[in-house]
Amino acid sequence: MYGYIRGKITLIDSSYVIIENNDIGYIIYVPNPYSYKLNDNYTIYTYNHIREDENLLYGFTSREEKELFLKLINVKGLGPKMALPIIATGSLTMIADAVENENINYLKKFPKIGDKVAKQMVLDLKGKLNTINTGLFAKEDFSNELTEVLLGLGYKQADIKKVINKVNSELSLEDQVKEALKLMLK
Repeated sequence: MYGYIRGKITLIDSSYVIIENNDIGYIIYVPNPYSYKLNDNYTIYTYNHIREDENLLYGFTSREEKELFLKLINVKGLGPKMALPIIATGSLTMIADAVENENINYLKKFPKIGDKVAKQMVLDLKGKLNTINTGLFAKEDFSNELTEVLLGLGYKQADIKKVINKVNSELSLEDQVKEALKLMLK
């Protein structure tokens, strides 16, 4: 299995890119091929999908995207070709929020995701997406350590989001946790 491939993009297609590394061109199916530029160097985090009749590489710009993809393809009825457009069209935090809050309508907006698969996503993923690297939540300017602790205590990301900015960041981590817990109980 490949962890990542670093190289130069030599071809961009509607569903994949070819990245050249040591004179070998790898076809990698990516969420948004047109976000890459020809002849620029990139690091693409990869997943090697092997079945009887196919051996495909799927690629992502970050480890968080790759982790989300791996969780999505473990949902019953959702394969790699259905998971890729979810990552391409949705923000990672919005997908996690939709699953945690059981927002079926948001999940059904993705291509080929109907009511049945959306409900299966909630069933299979609820409570599991907050284990993806906290880089998912860093975009919201959360205190990573405090968020990790609160997630570890079983609080939902949506509840943490409501109180995290009210906590005094000058305090020690222990005091930040105490303050956050007080705010959550209000």
